[in-house]
Amino acid sequence: MRVAIVGGGAGGLMCASLLSQNGVDVTLIEKNEKLGKKLFITGKGRCNVTNDCDTQTFFSNIVTNSKFMYSAINGFTPQDTVKFFEDNYLRLKVERGNRVFPQSDKSSDVIKCFEKILAKNGVDVKLNTEVKKVLIADNKAVGVQIDTGEQIFADHIVIATGGFSYQSTGSTGDGYKWAKQCGHNIIPLRPALVPILLKEQYGLQGLSLKNVSASIVRDNKTICSQFGEMLFTHNGVSGPIILSLSSLINKHYSGNKFDANYKLVIDLKPALSADVLENRLLREFAQKPNTEIKNVILSLMPRSLVDVVLQKSEIGGKNVVNSITKSQRERLVLTIKNLEFTITGLENINAGIITAGGVDCKQINPKTMMSKLINNLYFIGEVLDIDALTGGFNLQLAFSTANQMCKNIIDNNI
Repeated sequence: MRVAIVGGGAGGLMCASLLSQNGVDVTLIEKNEKLGKKLFITGKGRCNVTNDCDTQTFFSNIVTNSKFMYSAINGFTPQDTVKFFEDNYLRLKVERGNRVFPQSDKSSDVIKCFEKILAKNGVDVKLNTEVKKVLIADNKAVGVQIDTGEQIFADHIVIATGGFSYQSTGSTGDGYKWAKQCGHNIIPLRPALVPILLKEQYGLQGLSLKNVSASIVRDNKTICSQFGEMLFTHNGVSGPIILSLSSLINKHYSGNKFDANYKLVIDLKPALSADVLENRLLREFAQKPNTEIKNVILSLMPRSLVDVVLQKSEIGGKNVVNSITKSQRERLVLTIKNLEFTITGLENINAGIITAGGVDCKQINPKTMMSKLINNLYFIGEVLDIDALTGGFNLQLAFSTANQMCKNIIDNNI
């Protein structure tokens, strides 16, 4: 039995590894000059391979089609991923937020781990080889045609081509094209885990905030919130909590615009209630009655935010604290707890860590990852309409869907 896998990214590499370890004849086709090109840059080059959490926590971090992933995640858990790598001599470590990295902090070691497995088990790896067409006969996938015109035949065809983000790594949406040609519905593609663009700039580029709460507000209603770190960029905001927020709101984003007015609201002091914060201000005001307000509130925020907060509070920075009225103080507290910016959009899809949207999961069997429309044609990983928040969850989606496909092949054919 022969399996042809199109795409040498996370899903394709796991799929080729698991199949070949079980004696399956595997051909892995990759259009780049090397394997794992996108894997190499994940986690800022450190490769956050999974999140060592329980399955309930894992499912809470899946943004799209968590029910579809039920069998796959339970069939190959984050702990199974850890075991897989450590069984294959890649030492791992767990960091804050249960994020799992190679102990060496080198994504290249993850790729080398896969490459050793493929070499050991005789996988036929075809680099610099672009698939042009999936071959279908009698409603069954039978092979692929590559750029030289050659046809590669196999009993099972796996599409593991990834999404449409970081296109320089080869993620150019080929899988969507073939899926559509085979009759599949493609859920519209959207940027996910991507910076958010803001109308107001205030010269905050490079400012990093920690232990803040950021919320997305639509028509005065909070629709999602995240706590942690964020960063101001030249045209908006980025960082872990912002990337997660982008994935939670991108369903409302189409044609480079949102379906309503969206605000980003930052609570600079989420650990303090408004009353506690006001009492703290009163104490500091009492201790420094003749000090300019801009110097007093430095204890509450970075210097670059002081003028922004005071401007939004309608307070002059040179006002001494004993001249601050009760209403001004209340506005100051409100602003610190609700620093508001106008969202103008999301960064383009190529800047996204992953792609939301993709092959409609309703047309895929979640227990086998095989198409319900074309026999022996499988879709795994990011090419599917599945995505999750940051922290190793998206790679686990790729690994789990790969395992689910492999388990079906192995159980039914060997």
